[in-house]
Formats: sequence, C-alpha cells, structure tokens
Amino acid sequence: MKQTFLNQARPVVTGIFGGQTPAELIAEARNCEFEGAGGIALDLRDLKPEFRNKEALKSVIDAVNLPFMFVFYRNDLQQNLGDEERQEVLLAAAEAGASMIDVMGDLYDPSPMEITRNPVAVDRQKRLIDRIHGKGADVVISSHMQCPRTAEQVLEHLSEVAKRGADVVKIVTTVNTDEELAEAFRTTLLLKRELKVPFIHLCNGTYSRPHRFLGPALGVSILFAVSHYEPRYGMGQPTIRALNAVLENLHWNINNL
Repeated sequence: MKQTFLNQARPVVTGIFGGQTPAELIAEARNCEFEGAGGIALDLRDLKPEFRNKEALKSVIDAVNLPFMFVFYRNDLQQNLGDEERQEVLLAAAEAGASMIDVMGDLYDPSPMEITRNPVAVDRQKRLIDRIHGKGADVVISSHMQCPRTAEQVLEHLSEVAKRGADVVKIVTTVNTDEELAEAFRTTLLLKRELKVPFIHLCNGTYSRPHRFLGPALGVSILFAVSHYEPRYGMGQPTIRALNAVLENLHWNINNL
C-alpha cells in the first residue's frame, strides 16, 4: 500500500524545505529521508518557473520512498503568482503523485487570521478540494498568524475549516510569554479531545520550542523539521534528528493511552 501522511503511525516527522531546481529538491529529500523523516513537505515559493510542472515535480516525488506534501503560499519568490495561478501548480503536484496538498484557509479572499468566511470563496475552496481529491491527494487546510489565540478560538477556527472537506486541519499561532505557552498546551489537548479530523497545531515565537517538541506527544499528527539549517530559507524549525531523539526517548504519547 502506498504510504501517506494518514496511514502511518502518528506523529509523522516531516522534512520541510524549498529549492530552485529538481536536483536541489531531490538531494534535500534524500537528506531528510536518511535523517529519519516519515514524510516530505515541499515549499514551492522559490522553485524556478520552468520546473513548476507535473514532469519536474514527479521526478522529485519519485526520488524517495516517502509521502509528499506541497505548499505554495502568498510568498512566491520567482513569479509572484496570484491565488488562482498557484493552485494550478499545486494541482500539477497532485497529478504528479503528491500525497497531500495545502489549501490556505483564506484562499481566494485574503483575510485576518487566514480564514475566509465569505460564502463565495468558501464554495470555491470546496470545489478546489474536490478536484484535489479527484487526483488522488489528501488536503490540509492551513492558517498562519503572528499573534496568540485562545484554545477556544483555535477550536472554532479549525472546526470551521474542517467543514470544507479537509482531511487534516492546520494552524500556526505565536507564543511569546509563559502564559501564551501554557495556553498553547491547553489548546493542543482541547483539539485532541474535540476535533474529529487529524490536526497540526504549531507555534512560532520566543516560547515556541517546548511546544514544537512536546506537541506531537499530545496529539499533533504531522510536524515539520529540517535536515540541516539553510540561511536563505530561515532557521526556525527544529532538526529531524532532534525531534526524533525527543520522541523516541519520551516514552509517552497520548495516542497510546
């Protein structure tokens, strides 16, 4: 059976990275595979235009025996593509064999907290998700924000986007104080108890690192890490090796209770 993000033991440690050419992406995918990643997440923002097609993306997917997730947000470094044009690239990735495609929570209607409640935009998202599913890929709906959120706010947010047909829901908030960190842990536990779909709850900020390492044991289904640090793409993620070391030695996981 083909490996996906949803048919293997959770949490799935996923190597995340970008690059400009298939050769560069293949090399880094293999680095992540040999470091012990269970999946790959490719950020397409810096991929050169001539490689934004099914054939080039398939060459990357076929290079390692891991499921691939593709993300393409409003940070295109090469062409500054709009919402509709970026989805065509993601649909090509689905045709190429991607296991999961990331759909922004405010796709077609840029909105605060990256969630649109505009019925027209929501309907377009649902139709896009149907197309992605029709090509054999799962869908994660994601939202990112530079502020803290309460547990109840996050639960309402993710419950809303789950109605659009997502197989996984994702939110990234910010934690810069000990109180916000405590609320982030409460949030993860609430999501585990209340959500009916797998979820990704991550945090950025000065107090984010403890949550990045312990969140997976509390119910986060997919988490992101890097094989090594690359200055041009940022250094905010933990390493695959460090995450695996914590998870392998913690000897506790809420899914096993």
